[in-house]
Amino acid sequence: MNSEGIIFRLKEVLEHYSLTSSTFADTIDVQRSSISHLLSGRNKPSLDFVMKVVNKFPDVDLYWLLYGDGSFPKKKEEKKKIIETISEEIQKEDKIETPTLFSENMINEPEVEKVSNTRFSSNDKKLLKIVLLYDDGSFEEYNK
Repeated sequence: MNSEGIIFRLKEVLEHYSLTSSTFADTIDVQRSSISHLLSGRNKPSLDFVMKVVNKFPDVDLYWLLYGDGSFPKKKEEKKKIIETISEEIQKEDKIETPTLFSENMINEPEVEKVSNTRFSSNDKKLLKIVLLYDDGSFEEYNK
């Protein structure tokens, strides 16, 4: 992890959102002096700090911040691709697999029980929204 690169990208985030180092520190709930020390190169960013940035600013990609891979802000196409991939996986789970030539040799895994909050079930359902809940209490919501 190159801390100089992270600091450079942090400056891009501040500039993009037109934030001062003080408002940025308040936003991610860290001491103002720690931002000053990071931006001056005196201290290196901790994992906790990086995760606070990524959690408070959804357009900041973790790999972009750490390694410079990807883009900032996240492209809408990338978000759309994630939503489509999840949607495809959900639709695949709903389809019944047709037997193949080698299906008798496959190991059968126990079927996972699907829990639904709907009263009536129908096969013509369409995905409207995906909500990702994280263990730190944050979430991301994607609408189709």
